[in-house]
Amino acid sequence: MKDYYKILGVPRNASEEDIKKAFRKLAHEFHPDKAGGNEAKFKEINEAYQVLSNKEKRAQYDKFGQVFEGASAPGGGAWDPFGAGGFGFGNQAGFDVNFDDIFEGIFGGEFRGRRKSNINGSDIEIMIQITLSDAFKGLKRELSFKTFVECKTCGGLGYDKSKGVKKCTTCGGKGEIRENKRTFLGNFSQVRTCPDCLGKGEVPNSPCPACKGEGRIFSAKTVSIDIVPGIEDGQAIKITGGGEAGIKGGRSGDLYIKVNILPDSRFVRKGSDLFEIKDIRITEALLGKEIPTLDLNGEKYFVSIPPGFSLKDKLKVPKKGMPKMGLGGRGDLYLTFNIKLPKHMSNKAKKIIEELNGELDD
Repeated sequence: MKDYYKILGVPRNASEEDIKKAFRKLAHEFHPDKAGGNEAKFKEINEAYQVLSNKEKRAQYDKFGQVFEGASAPGGGAWDPFGAGGFGFGNQAGFDVNFDDIFEGIFGGEFRGRRKSNINGSDIEIMIQITLSDAFKGLKRELSFKTFVECKTCGGLGYDKSKGVKKCTTCGGKGEIRENKRTFLGNFSQVRTCPDCLGKGEVPNSPCPACKGEGRIFSAKTVSIDIVPGIEDGQAIKITGGGEAGIKGGRSGDLYIKVNILPDSRFVRKGSDLFEIKDIRITEALLGKEIPTLDLNGEKYFVSIPPGFSLKDKLKVPKKGMPKMGLGGRGDLYLTFNIKLPKHMSNKAKKIIEELNGELDD
């Protein structure tokens, strides 16, 4: 026995409004016309809703675990066990379900409103690689790729506007056609957009020969992109209308440019902060000498190790990190020092170090 409350995900004491809300949510998710829809699941959801949204049917279901439509309940008369619970799923005539009519009643015509006279273009995603220096400074770039673009001959209409249009013979000018399908559950009737006129009810007298009536051709497309300073690895730039052109005047899709920042030989980035390992001589550390280094923008500056500083720690250099995108200012730089010992030392150098070692011990 099916648990209709479990199917809709509501408790047994759910209100009519709760049941309707649950159905709306699940129907949106599993409707067969949607991408990723599930016709079998949708039928199950609809079956549960048809019972639980009806007071009499719900009362029968709560009492007997079954609905006895067109017949008496057990003990009150004949009951056809092949009637699949009184839904008409098992009768000889079958049943006629129009998913669009159901959704029009439940959602106020929301799904009928999807019928359109054109088809929008698809979104496109492209990945580009830039250096950390590019991400620091920002850059402008021209990007070319192959996709469907608007036909210049017909201006994207797909036909010669001056020669007009005529009524579509496939749908009789209605813009939609009804299809009947027989399944193991019965006969289904579904209304869908006419494939020839795409819902307009009219077809052109003279389709465009350049695009064969589609309003678009496959060609190269060039867009200008602006990468702002501080952009992060994996971040996407959206260009509205920069994707694939639509069919017969449909809206163009969007272009998403995913930015991949190449590893840098000097710096490791974490958010707006930079981390660098810097080789220094032991004398520079001991004497606190100024150590030259280069910023990502090429600027030369100096840092020095403060007295008592532990080389296990990182030295923070404020405002020498990456630009903070959209916020202004910069992050910080953290330096880790690596003491490079000399490969060879003269006797004089060894003597000086020995004397220094004695001084430090004191």
